[in-house]
Parts: sequence; structure tokens; C-alpha cells
Amino acid sequence: MANKKELRIGLIGTGFMGRTHSNGYNRVPNFFPDLAYKPVLKAVCSRNPEKVKAFAEQWGYESTETDWRALIARDDIDAVDICTPNDSHAEIAIAAAEAGKMILCEKPLARTVEEGQKMVDAAEKAGVATTVWYNYRRLPAVTLAKQIVDSGKLGKIFHYRANFLQDWTISADVPQGGAGTWRMDVEAAGSGVTGDLLAHCIDTAMWINGGITDVSAVTETFVKERMHAVTGKVQPVGIDDACIFHCHFDNGSLGLFESTRYARGHKALYTFEINGENASIRWDLHDLNRLEYFDHSDEGIVRGWRSIHVTDGDQPYMDKWWVPGLGIGYEHSFIHQVADFLKSLETGEPCSPTFKDALETQKVCEAVLESAATRSWKDTGVAWAQ
Repeated sequence: MANKKELRIGLIGTGFMGRTHSNGYNRVPNFFPDLAYKPVLKAVCSRNPEKVKAFAEQWGYESTETDWRALIARDDIDAVDICTPNDSHAEIAIAAAEAGKMILCEKPLARTVEEGQKMVDAAEKAGVATTVWYNYRRLPAVTLAKQIVDSGKLGKIFHYRANFLQDWTISADVPQGGAGTWRMDVEAAGSGVTGDLLAHCIDTAMWINGGITDVSAVTETFVKERMHAVTGKVQPVGIDDACIFHCHFDNGSLGLFESTRYARGHKALYTFEINGENASIRWDLHDLNRLEYFDHSDEGIVRGWRSIHVTDGDQPYMDKWWVPGLGIGYEHSFIHQVADFLKSLETGEPCSPTFKDALETQKVCEAVLESAATRSWKDTGVAWAQ
């Protein structure tokens, strides 16, 4: 498509998520050529001048900044992409909104509902487009799962269960704080596995199965003290190492969720299963191009779980990629989110999850932590309208 409109990107943060987002911006024009907009990597910001310069050269950014305020103040930036630790999301997003910039923010939206609400209010007051990078929605098999549920094939939903298991913090020698381990520092992260891992599970669950109304949770911090990477001092650990909760959904189904960083042998095991009166589906990140499906209406002698290889052109997003039978990977979910955001600028429709949508996930996370702290059921206050 000739004469494409430019969306001039200013990226803040050059860590893991900065790489995934940058790859998305770079790849989307090749595989989504019909979009009216194209991303232009105008500037990237990080406090370390040498690192940000190297990042800019590697990923194709035209310029660098070492102060995010300077990036937001630039007239040649249309959209600000926030890839910083959670404690800075609110301040950066509010400033970006006040400057009239569109905002793409890494998950979770914020550390607390209070912070997240301020972000929502600022964006709505400014009338700027927003989205939050809950990227697993954009994996074709996960999108297909939503389409199947929305079609009614499963019938009445009874159960939704999900887990997200890792093992990287088992050693007591892993520090908290600092550039590499800020997720272990409650001041920077807000929470542990609840905001980092379960937030993904919760977002996917409510997108597919509707709002979560109330929760009952338990959490545990297995290593009580760790050295802080910045100060060198040993201090109490404030994040949750593991969390289990069950819940009710608006549609009457029950949910069961588990996340931990203490599951030896698991690096990133994210799975979900949904059981309905007529059929069930399940998905595993380790085999992300497959969706398993069980249909009780099948003839008894051949009834059983079937494996759907999600690579055909009539399945979500796959017409943009290779021939049937050839899969895609984790990084493609970010390319799809960039494409969906660019498409939303054409249509005027919001690119879900918006800040307002992501605030509902934040409400569930906060209710989970409050439930665990008080050993009681907690209402979420979620108003899910997607």
C-alpha cells in the first residue's frame, strides 16, 4: 500500500520486553502489508548512554534519549511504548497522556488499582489510544480458543483452570532489585508471581470466559530474605513466590489458578483448560501451535481428544505467515499486537486490552493479594464488558 501513514514510536526501556516490542515493529510491515499505518522507530530511551546507543543500532531506532521526559516532550513522537519496571508505568503513562501521545504499556498495567485508575483517567481525559501488551491473546491457538467458546460449541462453561510455572528463583542466592532482578523487589514490581505471571492467566481467562467476580487465595514467600542488588544489604522479601486461587466467573463457572517460581523443571509452563457441557479445550505454551479439543457429540467408538494444528490460512492470523503445517513462535504474538494496534488506528476501534480493560485484570490481582493476606473471600469489583 503506497503513501502509508507513519506512527512514530518512542520506546522507553531496553530490556527483554523492549526487544520483543522492537521486533514486532520491525516485522509487521513485511507480513501485514495492507495496513494503512507503518511504525517508524524514532527514538529509544534508557539511562545508560552506551547501552541505549547499542540498542538503537541493533534494532533500527533513529535516535536516543537518556531521560524519558525528554522523549515524551519531542514533537516527532506519536506513540510512547513503556517497557520499564512496573513502578514507573503510572508516572510515564500519565505524562505521555498529558502530552497527547498514544500509549502502549507493558503488563501489568501498574502495581496497584489506584495507580492503574490514574492511568485510565489520564488517558481518557486526553482522548489518546492505549493498549497493554497481554500478548498471549494474539497467539493463533489462543485466539482460536476464544472463537470456539464464543461460538457456543462448548455449551455452558463449568470450569476454567490455568497455571504458569517457573523455577528461576529457587536459589536463595538470587538477589532482589536492580536491572536484572527488579521483579523480585516489591517496590519495583508491586507483587511477585501474581502481577508477573498470573496477570497473563487472568487476562486470557476473562477475555475468553468473562469477568471474575470473587476470589479466595493463598500465597507463599519461600525465601524470606534476599540481598538487594543495588544496596548490597540483606532485607525482607516482599513479593509472593507462589500463589493459588479459586474464583467464580460471571457466567457461573469456577476457576482455579496456580503460579509459582518454585516448580523445578519448568521454565515457562503456561497452560489452560476449559470444560463445558458439550466439549472441552486445552492449550499449552510449550506446544503453542496446537489446540486440543474434545467433543462429546462425536461417535462413542472414536470419541477422544483431538489435536488441532493451528497453521491453516483460515485460522487466526495464519494467512499472514507460511503454508499450512509450518508453525510460528512466541515472538509473533507481539507482531500481531502491533498489527492490531495499527489496524485500530484505521478503524477507530480500541485495541483491546486498553488501559480500562487492563485495569479489570489489576482489580483481580489486587483482590487475590488481599484475599491471601486476610485469609478470606474477596469481591473483585470487576465490570467486564469485552
